[in-house]
Amino acid sequence: MNNVKEQRLLILAIFIIACYLSPLFLLQENAHIRVHDNLDSNLAWYRVLANSGELLGPINGTIPQIINGLPRNAFGTEMSGIVWLYALLPTMMAYAISQAITRIVAFIGMYLLLKKHLLPSQKWIFINIGTALAFALTPFWPSGMLSTLGMPLALWAFFNVRNGEKSLKNYTVFTLLPFYSSIVLGFFFFLFAMGVLWIRDAIRKKSWNLPFLSALAYMTTVYLIVEYRLVFSFMYKGAPNSRDEYMHATLPFWQTIRLVFKNYLLGHNHVMTVHTLFILPATLAAIYIVLSKGLWKKERTFVFLFFLNFFLSVWYAFWFYKGWLPVTKRFHFLDTFNFARFHFLRPLVIYAGFALAAKIIFEQKAYLQRIALGLITAQIILLCLFNEEIVYRDKPTVKEFYAENLFTGIKNYIAEPTKEYRVASIGIHPAIAQYNGFYTLDTYNNFYPLKYKHQFRQIIQKELSKNKIVQNYFDHWGGRCYLFSAELGKRYMIKKTSKKHLKHLQIDTALFKKMGGKYIFSALPIDNATENKLVLMKVFKSRSAAWNIYLYRAF
Repeated sequence: MNNVKEQRLLILAIFIIACYLSPLFLLQENAHIRVHDNLDSNLAWYRVLANSGELLGPINGTIPQIINGLPRNAFGTEMSGIVWLYALLPTMMAYAISQAITRIVAFIGMYLLLKKHLLPSQKWIFINIGTALAFALTPFWPSGMLSTLGMPLALWAFFNVRNGEKSLKNYTVFTLLPFYSSIVLGFFFFLFAMGVLWIRDAIRKKSWNLPFLSALAYMTTVYLIVEYRLVFSFMYKGAPNSRDEYMHATLPFWQTIRLVFKNYLLGHNHVMTVHTLFILPATLAAIYIVLSKGLWKKERTFVFLFFLNFFLSVWYAFWFYKGWLPVTKRFHFLDTFNFARFHFLRPLVIYAGFALAAKIIFEQKAYLQRIALGLITAQIILLCLFNEEIVYRDKPTVKEFYAENLFTGIKNYIAEPTKEYRVASIGIHPAIAQYNGFYTLDTYNNFYPLKYKHQFRQIIQKELSKNKIVQNYFDHWGGRCYLFSAELGKRYMIKKTSKKHLKHLQIDTALFKKMGGKYIFSALPIDNATENKLVLMKVFKSRSAAWNIYLYRAF
């Protein structure tokens, strides 16, 4: 009977995931999806890379379409499955399939982990499947792939090996996951945690557990092979890059404490867990039950996860504490590598803890059983409401964002080979021009030559001096190498409904031209264009575009 119930629940869970994904497959370019670190960057990068002829390029290769030669290594490894999805398929079909792969593997991984290692009794079928479904529906960062959502599957395989199980399926997991995840966006921290677990076992059990160590070494080796470009960039220091000026340790003590609780209560944009409303009360109730009834030993796994969750928020926040400055000045790699990302372990920790918390509540009284199961159901419903089509319904659709018809019109009007001139954008993301095949002087990348950043800064130095927020944003990070305007600040999605004008723009047009710049795509009219040695060529409009483009030529 339980097997029948389990099969029905599994079918229902897969059906819910399919419904969740259906808008992407049905709407395609008319779908609403995340803009930040998605439409404004990664999706355009995949297209640029696929069209550059450098997808399989050498380590020292460059992509001329961006900043007169962006290092090929800035776009990561060609061994990543997501790169090939976008190289072989239309953008939104690749996006939909990637979402499907990630969510299905996330569900399977969490279900296997809970069923075999955390809640093995058939009594917990609903909790196991419900928690796994909730985990699979979390609004993860799309280009992170399985970097966080693949962790339960990896942990399941590592626990299998740790317990002495010899099976090819475990090594299949260790082999395949690196091809659809990123070591710097999750698995470096996961593998570090596995290393700590191995050391802890070795000390407590006085046993080396060589199969476990071998599995850890094997998966690490696969990642190093897949991420060979990253390994090369780390080991062989070339010319200074934009990350060399990244300054993370800026927060005073009390702001750091506030960030601890903000992260603990609300989570982080790149690893959204949506845990505040139902999961957090469940885990707090469970820890109260454990404390009041002295269940520390029985529920030691839950207690460990509960405190680990909080510790990860503390670690995340204090990574930005300015007290780190003396250390980061001495050890520069602490600035160039984001160790705050240990908190990327939190989705795994939070949802595994949620399953155990539901079990603890369920075991108390009869009426609490309904509450425990109700919390899981409520979390699933809540996450369904976080579907991209709902959350981003007021943002441009993919078609409106990239506005291909509009930019085709601009390209035809200019009537010159795109590689013969350079453009930059004001009020819209440069990824839009890049996606449409234009060669841009501006960009959004975390890894590009520091010399170029300093050169580009001279174009906008007067605008930066008028807005300290944007100045610090550019100088202390610089990932967005944009034509910033003090009047717009950090707004770079100015829709065609805007009535605003740029009245006081001051850019170094002579340097812009020297760097190859010829045209500026502005989302707004520039009232003092002549002062900036710009002439308005034409205004481009389209029903299917979110923007109007004022095409200016530098003279």
